[in-house]
Amino acid sequence: MRARQGAKPLADLVGKAMTPACRKRGFASVDILAAWPDIVGERYGERVQPDRIIWPRRTGEDGEMTADPATLVVHTDGATALMLSHETRQLIERINTFYGWAAIGRIKITQKPVEVRRKPKPRALRSLTGEEEARLESQLETVANDRLREALKKLGAQVIARSGDDKI
Repeated sequence: MRARQGAKPLADLVGKAMTPACRKRGFASVDILAAWPDIVGERYGERVQPDRIIWPRRTGEDGEMTADPATLVVHTDGATALMLSHETRQLIERINTFYGWAAIGRIKITQKPVEVRRKPKPRALRSLTGEEEARLESQLETVANDRLREALKKLGAQVIARSGDDKI
């Protein structure tokens, strides 16, 4: 009899399905696409989208294929393209830091409409009951540092409000 496997995270399944499509576009994996907003920051996270990576291959003197830094093709609207063109060096540094090596040497900007994805607003958390607040306060009364105690109180309140469990 086979052992039942637990539920798999959706990200694992989608990642496996997306990887072949990404490889056709020059991306080694979906990692850079998933982390794109974190890599480029708020200004460009929603307004610039990576399209493909062009990897030039050259034969070295010893006959081995060598990989030169690639060209990342991104697309964005006209106004953002102008701003982005002035900050490509910083963007290349951020991307290469993400990869851990000098993978990207150039960014080619193409202008076309970008679908701006709106982040869903986080749902409002419920207020804690008096009993929950009192229990949280009692658990934090031994913390001497005021800033740390306030940070832990805020975190604890969010955990309790989300889980509905007053045991931290």
